[in-house]
Amino acid sequence: MRLIRPEEPSSHQQTPRRKGALSRRGLAAGAAALLAAGLVVPAAASAPTAPGNAAKAAPHNVILLIGDGMGDSEITLARDYTVGAGGRLALDGLPSTGTYTTYSVRPDGSPEYVTDSAAAASSWATGEKTANGRISTSPRTHETLPTILELAHAHGYATGSVTTAELTDATPAALVAHVADRECQGPADMAKCPGDAAEHGGAGSIAEQALTAGADVLLGGGRQRFEQRALGGPYKGRTVLERSRELGHQVVTDAAGLRRATPGRPVLGLFAPGAVPVEWTGERAAVGGTAPQRCVTANPARPAGTPTLAEQTRKALGLLQGSSDRGFFLQVEGASIDEQDHAADPCGQIGETAAFDRAVKVARDYAAAHPGTLVIATADHGHASQIVPLDAEPPGRTTTLVTDEGAHLKVNYGTGAADDTQEHTGTQVRIAAQGPLAERVSGVTDQTGLFTTLRKSLQLPKPTRAVGPGNIHLAKSSAVVDNE
Repeated sequence: MRLIRPEEPSSHQQTPRRKGALSRRGLAAGAAALLAAGLVVPAAASAPTAPGNAAKAAPHNVILLIGDGMGDSEITLARDYTVGAGGRLALDGLPSTGTYTTYSVRPDGSPEYVTDSAAAASSWATGEKTANGRISTSPRTHETLPTILELAHAHGYATGSVTTAELTDATPAALVAHVADRECQGPADMAKCPGDAAEHGGAGSIAEQALTAGADVLLGGGRQRFEQRALGGPYKGRTVLERSRELGHQVVTDAAGLRRATPGRPVLGLFAPGAVPVEWTGERAAVGGTAPQRCVTANPARPAGTPTLAEQTRKALGLLQGSSDRGFFLQVEGASIDEQDHAADPCGQIGETAAFDRAVKVARDYAAAHPGTLVIATADHGHASQIVPLDAEPPGRTTTLVTDEGAHLKVNYGTGAADDTQEHTGTQVRIAAQGPLAERVSGVTDQTGLFTTLRKSLQLPKPTRAVGPGNIHLAKSSAVVDNE
C-alpha cells in the first residue's frame, strides 16, 4: 500500500488519554491512525491485553536523551572542565556503551557522509535513512515515514518530547511531523514546503502537525511559531496556540506554570520565543586564541523562571507516569550543545552539556526506581570542538579555559571558516544505555537501528510501507539496519 498523508486529524488525537481508558472505541481509533500513517499492524499486536483476561503486564518505559552535536570531543570537554580529567559524568555511568554511524542519504540513495539534525533524527524516529533537511519523509518521493512517537501513541502509550530548542526544530520535529524541509516550522514558514502547506491541502507546518501527533507532553521553546496564524485547513485564521487551547492543551510559559501542570490533559510548554537561552556564557574562540578564561555560569540573558532541562525532564516524567497502563516514550534533547559548537562558544557549549548531563541523571534516577525503564543517551552527529595541546597553533579559532581543576585547557574550532559558522563532522558517536534491551547498543550499529531498539523495548509491531518505483534504488542501497 502507498502511504497517504491524512487530511484531517483523527478524533482520538484530540482526546486526552486517561489511565486504563483504552476502550474498544479508543483501540479502533488507534488502528485507524495506524492505517492513515501507513502502518501495518499484526492483529495479535494491535491492542493491549484486555483487562481481566490476563495479569496486567508491567509498563514499558523508554527515555531517549539526545545531546545535539554531542560527539566524544564535546563530552570530554565538559568532563574535563566540570568534574576533572579523572571524574565521571552521569552519562559515563550508563553500563552498555557502543557507537553508531550517522550518515544520511542523497535523493538517489547514495550516502551523504555528514548528516544534519533533521535526517539524523528522522533516522531513529522512523528507522529509515533520508536526505538532509527532510523531516520524517522519504528522500526522493516524499512519502510519510511513520515515527516511533506516532506508533507508541497509536498503541496506547503516553508520549512526550522535551527540548531546549524550538519545539519545531529538527530533532523534536522528526517525532511529530512530516515535511519536505526542516525550515517549515510555522504556517508563515512554508516557502520550502508548498505541498505541505495546509492552504494547499497538506498537513500543515511542523507546529500545526505537532498538535495532532498524539504527544501528551511537549516542552521547549518556539512560541513564535505557535503564534502564527494558520492560512488554511481546519483552523484557518486562528493561531496554532489558539487551536492548542481549543484542543484542551494546558499551555505553560515558565517554571511556575510547569509546576502547576497536571496529568489528564496534554501539556504544551513554550518557554521562549525561539530557542531557550543557554545557561552559561563566556568569550568565544578567536583567531589567534584568547586570554585564559573562566566560564560565567549564570547567563544574564536567560529570564528568571526559565525551567532547566533537568526540571523539564523531571516534570515530564511525572506527567507521563501512570498516564497509560502500557507505559511511555519520552525524548529529551539538549539542543544548544550544537548551536554553541556552531558559534565556537566553548562556555555555552560546556554549560549546555552539563545541563544535559543533569537531565541524564534525572532519567537514571527514575529508571532506578522503575526497573522496566530503558534509558538511552546519544547524539545525532559529531561536531567541531577539539582539545589541543597548549602550545599548538592550529588554524581556525581557539580559546583557553581555566578548568575547575585550576588547569589550562585549549579548545580549537576548525571545521568552518574562521569568521563563519563551524560545521558538523561525519564521525560515529557514542550511544549508551541501561535497562531492558540496553545490550542492543553495544558494538558498532547504525542510527536507524535505534528505532528498532525503541520499538522492541515498547513491544510495538514493525511498521511496513510500500516501496514505490521512485524508492527502488533507496531500498537497495540504503536499507534499514534493523539489528533484529
